[in-house]
Amino acid sequence: MALDEPQNTDEVIGENGITYLIEKTLLEKAKPIVVDFIDTDQGKGFKLTSSLVLESSCGSSCSCG
Repeated sequence: MALDEPQNTDEVIGENGITYLIEKTLLEKAKPIVVDFIDTDQGKGFKLTSSLVLESSCGSSCSCG
């Protein structure tokens, strides 16, 4: 995975030797953000959870569910 250089609009967070970059306004909408490394029968990877509420891109004209 490759990252661009941090921009003035990014928040740089270091935790346990890992550096995270997140755009500052997105961080304000999504915090708190929790990053966990998981190892399951389906595979290994990072799991991110946050308080971010996703908005539908189709407005009220589609039925989701």
